[in-house]
Amino acid sequence: MKTPLAAMANVNLKLLHTFMLVGEHGSFREAAERAHRSQSAVSTQIRQLEEQLGVALFHRTTRRVSLTVEGAQLLECARRAVQEMELGLRKIQESADIQRGRIALACSPTIAGTRLARVLAAFERDYPGVQVFVRELSSEAMFECVRQREVDFAFGPVVETGEFHFETILEDALYALVPKRFAGSATKAIALPTLARMPLLLLDKASALRRLFEGALRSHDLDFSSRYQFTQVQSLISMARAGLGAAILPRVALPEGEDDAALPLRIVNPPLVRELAVITLRGQALSPAAARMVQLLRQLMGDRG
Repeated sequence: MKTPLAAMANVNLKLLHTFMLVGEHGSFREAAERAHRSQSAVSTQIRQLEEQLGVALFHRTTRRVSLTVEGAQLLECARRAVQEMELGLRKIQESADIQRGRIALACSPTIAGTRLARVLAAFERDYPGVQVFVRELSSEAMFECVRQREVDFAFGPVVETGEFHFETILEDALYALVPKRFAGSATKAIALPTLARMPLLLLDKASALRRLFEGALRSHDLDFSSRYQFTQVQSLISMARAGLGAAILPRVALPEGEDDAALPLRIVNPPLVRELAVITLRGQALSPAAARMVQLLRQLMGDRG
């Protein structure tokens, strides 16, 4: 009689697959249908497996087929082995996929101009074979891109909707870049009612940041005056430095270093904060390469303030 190890060395995957079909369905006929083979061929394969192992795997009667104790043990082992093999194959495929492929993402301009470069550079160092395409869009256009599956995911503001899934990565406080002639004694912060009395410089109405700011003003019954609106944050900064008004900016877009013309003041009473998130359609699964890009976003953008 062969030892179990010696017997297992001769067992091939086809025999185990046939055995699992019979064991799971309790029928040679149904196993034959699912394997697209004749019932006699299935019976022959089961006999071969039993001869190799030296044990009976099934109790056979004219009406039913049931597993023996040894058969039940083998079925449990075979299921675990198949799961392990499928997991291993999936990992191999994911490893191959992440070394080549394509990612398309959409991003809000304030992030694209300030934080995205270091994420892309880190990803390119690790995965030079993956092509990455970025679309810099307003929030409305960004959501439409995700909706139409034109991008794998977007990185932008959280909004109230049941259509998308949001994984918040960054909480970004709103500031006013205030010309020094308007700032008075303020050095660190400015109350929303005080700010509303100044001429304001805003992004256009397609931006979620504009809608967030206007919503805060309305909720406190505050009116405001704005003669200028722009699509780019850098334009707001330039106009504020020229003394034309207070520019409403997210913290990530504030100019670095000292500014002789304007002061960055955090908006308080109430404080305004926008949430930035990875945006996907609900139920959507990311490719391995896109999932790795999201992981880098968490690592490199996940600070708070």
